[in-house]
Amino acid sequence: MTEGPQRTKKAAGKKPTRRGDAPARLWLYGRHAVAAALANPARRVRRVAATKNAADWLLERSPPNQHPNRIEDLKPDAIDKLLPAGAVHQGLAAEVFDLPRARLKDVCAPAEAGRPVVVLDQITDPQNIGAIFRSAAAFGARAIIVQERRTPPLAGALAKAAAGAIETVPCVKAVNIARSLEALADLGYETLGLAGDADTEIGAVDGARPAALVLGAEGAGLRPLVAQTCSRRVRIPIAPAMESLNVSTAAAIALYALSRDR
Repeated sequence: MTEGPQRTKKAAGKKPTRRGDAPARLWLYGRHAVAAALANPARRVRRVAATKNAADWLLERSPPNQHPNRIEDLKPDAIDKLLPAGAVHQGLAAEVFDLPRARLKDVCAPAEAGRPVVVLDQITDPQNIGAIFRSAAAFGARAIIVQERRTPPLAGALAKAAAGAIETVPCVKAVNIARSLEALADLGYETLGLAGDADTEIGAVDGARPAALVLGAEGAGLRPLVAQTCSRRVRIPIAPAMESLNVSTAAAIALYALSRDR
């Protein structure tokens, strides 16, 4: 679009819906999440609502051709009504269409040392998933693989916690995590299951070999079949006084260790 965005007042629209095979409509909120979506050429944006301050911030941060022609000029309480209760939107929200579906072989091949793939086994907390996306982007991960039926939509609080990383790190939604690990192994990845009782420390892993980091839900950990499918299990050494780490913190430490030779 060649013209700069025009700000206009407009009533709140309908909530996101899915019709047939059409892409789902989702709400993103928070300045970094929305700005990253507007900068992503693969992301279709339906509408953007902003307070005056947030719109000014957006216009200063990114060129006009990344914006819809109209940014709806709304007060904070009007934006509140578009979003789930308690959403911290920072005066900026966007209704977008879901990203095109990513396929494992398309985004994970060829395997590359120092560019790990992250696999999430039944992790369902949006804040944790968002934080893992952020760490994955920071440490150059190739992609994140999640379980399709148990993972929340990549929107809302998850997208805000990711600080824009859902726009840059491909997400593969898999029906079967164990089969995805087998596919990664066929591509040349060493699949490493993170577990507190493993014998091998993450720092001992050869960084010259492509790796896929497999993380289980807090408390339950990796499911037995998923753990058995991994090439081996590894652990992060921590003080005995603490039983475990938050899964997003563990992901950040492990990704740093796996990408240290990049």
